[in-house]
Amino acid sequence: MRKSGGTAAFGLALALAAAAPAAAHPHVWVTVQSQLTFTHDGKIAAVTHDWVFDEMYSSFATQGLAKPGELVKREQFAPLAKENAGGLADVGYFTTLKNGGKTVDFGSVTDYWMEERPDHLVQFHVVVPLKEPILASKYVTMRVADPEYFIDFEFDDKTPIALVSPPLGCSASVARPKPLETGDKAKLSESFFTNLSPGTNFGFKMASTAIIACP
Repeated sequence: MRKSGGTAAFGLALALAAAAPAAAHPHVWVTVQSQLTFTHDGKIAAVTHDWVFDEMYSSFATQGLAKPGELVKREQFAPLAKENAGGLADVGYFTTLKNGGKTVDFGSVTDYWMEERPDHLVQFHVVVPLKEPILASKYVTMRVADPEYFIDFEFDDKTPIALVSPPLGCSASVARPKPLETGDKAKLSESFFTNLSPGTNFGFKMASTAIIACP
């Protein structure tokens, strides 16, 4: 299903847009932890994301799903998790994976769930296999971003990306974008984004890049 741009994958995003301050993007904030899984012969086979949502989204998402004082469990979140997982393909899984500079195609989601953590933030877990496993070049890059910047994705400070069963010598790091100046931040109003030309992909300019280097 497709709603509009970056809102397609998250069932509550439109409600959040109405509740969020009208003055600025983004409206939803997500902390990202990712894994790249390798096959026994050294090929990248899948990307696993764990996305933790901000307090406002989490509060909306959990309303009425559990008794007071109880955390919302995966089975209670199953309908919303299914909607979110189903909408991801429409937005390219918010993930751009490049191998030697060439964009890699993804297959269909194979596993997903949502749950409320003890800190009351909602976590969304999703596994996306590559259309075909690829042999990693010397440099593989991955960005997780909403091109419209409705959703702000940012890699976790402590454990942003992990490699599962990588070839010997492979490593991962994250390059973060240069912070915006105060004057530039002031320009990020709704009218600014409304007047952007189609295909501007402003969210990519704000995104961090995971870099996987293999010998």
